[in-house]
Amino acid sequence: MDTSSENMESQRQTLKLVTPLTLGRYHISEEYGFLLQNPLKELPEQYRSWMEIASELPHLIESRQLRAHVYKMPLLDCRFLKSHREQRLAHLVLAAITMGFVWQEGETQPPKVLPRTLAIPFVEVSRKLGLPPILVHSDLVLTNWTKRNPEGPWEISNLETIVSFPGGESLQAFVLVTVLVEKAAAPGIKALVRGVEALLQHNQDTLLQALQQLRLSIQDMTKALAQMHDYVDPDIFYTVIRIFLSGWKDNPAMSEGLVYEGVATEPLRYSGGSAAQSSVLQAFDEFLGIQHCKGSDFLHRMRDYMPPSHKAFLDDLHSAPSLRDYVLTSAPSLRDYVLTSGAGCCLMAYNQCVEALAQLRSYHINVVARYIISAASRARSKMPSHPSPHALEDRGTGGTAVLSFLKSVREKTVEAILHPNA
Repeated sequence: MDTSSENMESQRQTLKLVTPLTLGRYHISEEYGFLLQNPLKELPEQYRSWMEIASELPHLIESRQLRAHVYKMPLLDCRFLKSHREQRLAHLVLAAITMGFVWQEGETQPPKVLPRTLAIPFVEVSRKLGLPPILVHSDLVLTNWTKRNPEGPWEISNLETIVSFPGGESLQAFVLVTVLVEKAAAPGIKALVRGVEALLQHNQDTLLQALQQLRLSIQDMTKALAQMHDYVDPDIFYTVIRIFLSGWKDNPAMSEGLVYEGVATEPLRYSGGSAAQSSVLQAFDEFLGIQHCKGSDFLHRMRDYMPPSHKAFLDDLHSAPSLRDYVLTSAPSLRDYVLTSGAGCCLMAYNQCVEALAQLRSYHINVVARYIISAASRARSKMPSHPSPHALEDRGTGGTAVLSFLKSVREKTVEAILHPNA
């Protein structure tokens, strides 16, 4: 880096330190976190043909009629999608139709070309939003929920998806449990912003309160995730749902990628949906100073699958004052490690946050083991000679070797627990 670049970087850092980290600037809600607040359920009248297909998606896929409907779709102009929420719903709808179109016949017969009437508007609205033209976490989860009773509780029974896939109640619950995990994270996101502010102001009491709230939020996320076992059938997830979350990068079933007709002549490759596309855990990692070596390239690449404002939030968190450094310098030795002192309390609260995050990641590993590894074994025993749906049996829908990746992420989290020097 030359001297002028270093000066610019120094100015940028200084600018960030004096600029408050406010959630509204990143289109993040104090109440809803990264969830899109009050997602739309209908597009403008000009896009009725899209909504008609999306509303019948499970039936059209299961009856093998979706591709025929897509080939008959008119080529629509995206310029009438004026608001951000309209564009987000359009991305969800076109992404869901795309996944259904590609995987209608299973892993054995994926098409090589996405028709121009779907590809062109999908890429256009993707460019407007700064998202890739494939189903991402911000579609399937952040934009894909509504309350049956707006005044009712945040419970599975009072939530429903806007767009669905085959898989019935298990599919609905898979999405909605993840919505509840995101909702449970909202107080934690608010807390880490307070924590950054406390670091800037050297306010130890506020920092301690922020860390305590963050720990509670992470624990609530783990409780919300536990509902997966109550509502989602592992065999239905593995054999029915999972394929519609799979992409065309690092996927043996589509090693060449997918041609977006009318957009590019060469095939494009995009990763499938992944929990790593959620900004929540990456935000917590940035705040707590947890660094992931093995697999970190994948984690950083998944930031390109997030809404740009959420990615910017993670980047700015990375540039904020270091919480780890503050805690370490406040309690550098066991002589100073007195739990009744402010420094000792902050160290303990920091470690409790890291431990809660490690426990959440351990629980996620257990969920993956049940819903992918064990389910794959059962599917093999039932259909030993049948190749589908086993192309990705040891991989997550994002394309990673799922268990080894998740275990490495958890281990780096555990390693972040601070042990003051004697």
